[in-house]
Parts: sequence; structure tokens; C-alpha cells
Amino acid sequence: MNTIKRGLAAAVAVIALGPLTVAASADADAPSKARQSEVTFKHYRFRAGGELDELRMHYATVGQPHRNADGVVDNAILMLPWTGGSSADLLTEEFRSSLFAPGAPFDAGRYFVVLPDPIGHGQSSKPSDGLGTAFPRYGYQDMVDLQYKLVTEALGLPHLKAVVGMSMGCMNAWQWAERYPGMMDGVMPIACFPAPVSGRNLMWRKIAVNMIETDPASLPSVVGLISMMIDGVGNLQERFDAAPKIDGFLQGVRKNVKVDANDLLYALKASGDFDAEPALGKIEAKVYALNFADDEFYPDSLQILQRDVPQVRQGRYVVRPKSPGSPGHLSMSHPALWADHAREFIQWSAQK
Repeated sequence: MNTIKRGLAAAVAVIALGPLTVAASADADAPSKARQSEVTFKHYRFRAGGELDELRMHYATVGQPHRNADGVVDNAILMLPWTGGSSADLLTEEFRSSLFAPGAPFDAGRYFVVLPDPIGHGQSSKPSDGLGTAFPRYGYQDMVDLQYKLVTEALGLPHLKAVVGMSMGCMNAWQWAERYPGMMDGVMPIACFPAPVSGRNLMWRKIAVNMIETDPASLPSVVGLISMMIDGVGNLQERFDAAPKIDGFLQGVRKNVKVDANDLLYALKASGDFDAEPALGKIEAKVYALNFADDEFYPDSLQILQRDVPQVRQGRYVVRPKSPGSPGHLSMSHPALWADHAREFIQWSAQK
């Protein structure tokens, strides 16, 4: 069940015309424990023209804000999840121990980590709340608009130590670096390209969307397709060396899929407005791009990082080699595999 849920989560990163309200609750006092909060934006208009009377944005925070001599928070990190993911997926035991524990790269005793549920995801406003296909269309630009409003208006943060994102959140991180070039010290995009979604990556999205729109009952088959695409080829070869194992996996998918079809459709279509390539030369922050050698979503054979990252004035990229059991694109959801890179990034970004 956990494999199915994680596979689905990883598959599937403006104008406000009124006041906002914030509600919060803490689940523990320890630094690595999360504080759950919500912000509501009234009469929110999306870039495509749709509007919500009340847009709810859920987020979690880990650690405590530190204020410098001028009273400004100077230790905030924004962390952004993958398609279908939410703050809850970034608060698993593996994420806590690998990234937020004492001495870890984003040690909650040192940093104030903000983990939003993007629009259409988690506990933030989404089609399955009741509007279904009447929910306003959103894209990655809208996601970043809302993340910026959360950071600057709801939390009052004028500057970030870092923006870190995985897959969809990786693309959002590239957008942050370009749209708000002086707002962060460093950006760590994990498991994506700054280029528009195209080729096989775009093709499988189109196939999945067409399948669901033609026959909503095909949703379990779509999830099976997504699970295959995001996993590593070698990992799949080891796990599914006989037909009965595949049949068992697909049967589990059919029994356990709980995603709403409209939520998934909206999330898959949202990447259509993404293209970070034209403004790479305008980025001021340090960029540490991390991809995985066995990621067939963003295959290193295309050499896109090698082409694009040198256009960033302070850009670095790393393609992590395949290791035993590494699950392709899903490696981004296993921070134990890349925590050393996160440490290298945060140390480098702090250097003047």
C-alpha cells in the first residue's frame, strides 16, 4: 500500500481581492514536529480567469523562525512537493530523520521550514472539495503565485535561505529562482528539467488524461501506468520478474486507489504553462540542480541539465549515479539517498 500511495503521489510543484485569515495548531513542541496551519485568500482570481470566493491553502512548518537584529526572519526554507504530494509526504519518518533531525541538512533546531500543500493538492482547495470540473483551471504559475502570497503575506517572510522542490516542486523552484531573483540565497531543484515538459514525459501525461476523460473507470489503469513510469527500470526488473507479481501489484492498485479523477486531471494539466529556460540568465541565487541517473522521467541521456545549468551565473548540477534499489524518479521521495547533496547545497548557498 505504501508503494502504491507513494507512486501515485509522486506521479500526480494573481490578484487577491480581500483580507486573509490564518488558523494554526501544533502537534508537538519538539523542533522536528510539524505545526499545521491554514490561510484563506478571499475572492482569489487565477491567471486563466477563474475565481474562488475563498481559497484555502494548507501548510505545515517545522522549526522556529529566528529574527536578526532588525527583527527580520533569517532562517526560512521553503520546501515544495511533487505532483499529487503534500506537506504530509514531506513529514514522513524518512524525511524527518534525513533532513530535519539534529545535524541533518535542514536541521529543525536551526531552520524554519515551510511546507505548503500546493493548490489542488493535500488539504488546500481542490476540485474534489465539491466543485469538480467547475473548479478554476490552475497552472504552475498559479502555484507559485500562491506560494509567494503565503510566504510574504501570511508569514511575513521577505527573504528565504533556500527554496527546495521535488519533481513538480522542482519546476516550481526554478520558477521561484527566476521570478523572485533576490529573494533567496539558494535554490535546489530536485528531479526535473528547467525545460518545458515535452517528449515522452508529455506523451504519458496526455495518454493518462485522455484515458480518464474517455473512461473515468480507467483511473486504476492510469495509476498503474504512472507507477511504471516513475520507478527505475532496474528496480522494476528486480521487483517484477514474473507476471504474477505484476498482477498482484495491479490488483492492489485497483483496490487501494483513492485519488479523485478530477484532482489528478487538473494536476497533470497544470504543467502546461511551465518553461524556465528563457530566463535562466536572470537568476541571481545559487542553484544546485540534482537529478538521478536512473530517472526515466527526466533522462540524463537528453543532456538538458548539461545544456541549461551553465546559463545560470551561480549554477551547479549533479546527476546521482544509480545505486542498488534506487527507484528512478521516485528517488526524490527518498531523501536518505540525497541528504548528502542537500548538505552540500545548504553549505554552499550560505557561503558569501
